[in-house]
Amino acid sequence: MTSGSGHGPESGNAGSPPERERAIWRRRRLSGRLRQEELDIIILGTSSPDRNYPSDACSVQAAIGAVNAVAFDISAACAGFIFAMNIVEGFFKAGIYKTALIIGAETLSKVTDWSDRGTCVLFGDGAGVLKAEETGIIDMMMGADGTKGDVLACTSRTVGNFLTGTKPELGFMTMDGQEVFKFAVRKVPESVMELLQRTGTKKEDIKYYVLHQANERIIEAAARRLKEPMEKFPMTISQFGNTSTASIPLLLDDMIRKDMLKRGDKIIMSGFGAGMTWGAVLMEW
Repeated sequence: MTSGSGHGPESGNAGSPPERERAIWRRRRLSGRLRQEELDIIILGTSSPDRNYPSDACSVQAAIGAVNAVAFDISAACAGFIFAMNIVEGFFKAGIYKTALIIGAETLSKVTDWSDRGTCVLFGDGAGVLKAEETGIIDMMMGADGTKGDVLACTSRTVGNFLTGTKPELGFMTMDGQEVFKFAVRKVPESVMELLQRTGTKKEDIKYYVLHQANERIIEAAARRLKEPMEKFPMTISQFGNTSTASIPLLLDDMIRKDMLKRGDKIIMSGFGAGMTWGAVLMEW
């Protein structure tokens, strides 16, 4: 597996290029390691696409010349990268595809209400790409609870036309921070422990816990519940903020650049977000 990442300036990342442009640029950095025509599938996770259609994955496919790749977006918010990895693993196991690009990309600055101090200081823009010919996944899990959909939400364009007598309006992100916190500090440890128990893996066998970078308090609370040292929970929040779907691949890229991961290391990646959605993978690097 190979990763690349892209992000805007540290001061909130506002004003950075559209997400498909960042993803295309980062994919080109990997172009020497895999010929574009050898790609079988491109999955792009995002909750802030540049267009309703075509998908941003199709835009990436066209721009890099991956003429043989099927391409589509998925929307699972901050758990989107984990969901995309699990989808790719299913295709690999079924023998349908052999090579994949897994992308997490967000331009959250365009759906941010800059007068809402509860959200505007937290979120950023970014993109990360993982090229995979094998995922290394040992076990995985995913979940969703649609009854908590209003906890973290962003309304799309409303219905407005001559029949309704109104004009369409665009929504901005809203969040109940306390509910998100309570959800995350419960679901992340539950997800981790489920994978450990199902596979018979011990906590001491895990080199790192690569969590969605929502905020430090959530990660610290998850570490306490798991009774694991903070040294096993790398973070990039101070650099990029909460970049939703992009946060896990951005963190992986940072870890690779720092030579933190060695072949054979076992890590657990865990994401959680709007939906509410959650997912985790236990993998060997």
